[in-house]
Amino acid sequence: MDRDPIAVLLSLVEALSQEALLEEHLAAVTNVALVVLPGDHASIRLVDDSGDELVASARSGAGSDHPSVPLRKGVGIAGWVLEQGRAALVMDAHGDPRFLASTEQGFAIRSIVAAPLLHHGRAIGVLSVSSAKAGAFSGSHETMARLLAACSVPALERARLARLAVTDDLTLAHNDRYLLPRLSEELQRARAEGRAVSVAMIDLDHFKRVNDTLGHACGDAVLRIFADRVREGTRRSDVFVRRGGEEFVLLLPTTHMPQALALAERIRRAIGGVPFVLADGSRVMQTVSVGVACWDGAETAEDLVHRADVAMYEAKKGGRNRVEAAGAGSSG
Repeated sequence: MDRDPIAVLLSLVEALSQEALLEEHLAAVTNVALVVLPGDHASIRLVDDSGDELVASARSGAGSDHPSVPLRKGVGIAGWVLEQGRAALVMDAHGDPRFLASTEQGFAIRSIVAAPLLHHGRAIGVLSVSSAKAGAFSGSHETMARLLAACSVPALERARLARLAVTDDLTLAHNDRYLLPRLSEELQRARAEGRAVSVAMIDLDHFKRVNDTLGHACGDAVLRIFADRVREGTRRSDVFVRRGGEEFVLLLPTTHMPQALALAERIRRAIGGVPFVLADGSRVMQTVSVGVACWDGAETAEDLVHRADVAMYEAKKGGRNRVEAAGAGSSG
């Protein structure tokens, strides 16, 4: 890539004008951030209309494969930028009271430059770049971060609003309207490229008991925690959908049955192995039943989802809190 900053930004704006997934647009921005700014790690995160819930994110550079620190308004440097709607230039994070250290981030942070993504005066997200060196950024770097954020906002806001239109408000998973069209696209791509696609149907076991005994507010909290745990265990390319009620679907591109079953088992353990701690301190144990189906190369999106659904009900009949593989498809 040409490292002249203006040429780099122009190339980014042109790339963002193309049709792509929101996460792909975000990754393009973080990749460019590490070209035009002297950082080791870059992240960009978008929030919902309330400004409090994360819609999508991307990370580039050091530590990108480690868990990210959640974005919360007013918490940490990025949270301060989101709340204030102003850029931050931190020469030494260790001496800044706003800095939120994390032992799990997988990379060192000493200096930070962060800029809000402003749309009509409101922050819809935060672009942040960090370095392991103190004093790595200057005032001109802050200006560049703000310019990069401003160049990115129009395309990212369009993609963000499109995402919100097909997003479940409670869990921030995609809603059911998104499922079959997106799966059909994945199957077309898999057919053209000779790749695998798998689907995992996930249902929360005995969830009605949570609503009946603890109330719907606690039930909503359990669903939010469940969704967060699923997202923590999946890849950026995986697609998480709330089909309705307590039933969810994971679309797993480029994933064969053995890998899909292994992922489903990790999710099952992550959900059932640790209590859900609610805001009032109460602890809820929750398990899931999962059915997994791998595309047979010919069946429709509806048929693939149906096979995963049947497998999930087999897991229910088998005692719940288990993963069941679907039988072979009938079309190929």
